[in-house]
Amino acid sequence: MTVASHLWGRFSLFGGLIALAVFLVDRASKWYLLDVFAIGLRGRVEVTPFFDLVMVWNRGVSYGLFQQDTAFGLVLLAGINFVAAILLWLWLARVHYRLTAVSIALVIGGAIGNGVDRVIYGAVADFFHLHAFGWSWYVFNIADMAIVAGVVGLLYDSLTNSHKRAPKPD
Repeated sequence: MTVASHLWGRFSLFGGLIALAVFLVDRASKWYLLDVFAIGLRGRVEVTPFFDLVMVWNRGVSYGLFQQDTAFGLVLLAGINFVAAILLWLWLARVHYRLTAVSIALVIGGAIGNGVDRVIYGAVADFFHLHAFGWSWYVFNIADMAIVAGVVGLLYDSLTNSHKRAPKPD
């Protein structure tokens, strides 16, 4: 295998375009909600009886775990985002199935989107809040949705054993 084959594969362009689309939609939604709609000044905005827009700055990882208020902690989390995206890209270059490529690409786009937030704002901007019947979900953003969808796709792929049917490398 050449170095190029480790960096580029059958679904690299396809996956790269999906990751780029996720990143751009995430950035556009954050720009609109922060700079145009000014969600930070509005407080809670009820959209439907089960969906609100709110402003939450997440200085941690998923679900607000491992909150980081120091510069070192924020740089560390941003670095983890970008290292994860690079490692996922290397995985994407080796996949043989479209579902796996889409799933990895969704995670890449989301990781880069949240990583850019950490670099620009020092935290991840989250806005979407689902709640119903006394139950409340975490506040999240487009990047988070893409990451969750990508992980679900990868779990489905692993449970259906498509990776066992993949062509073997030469």
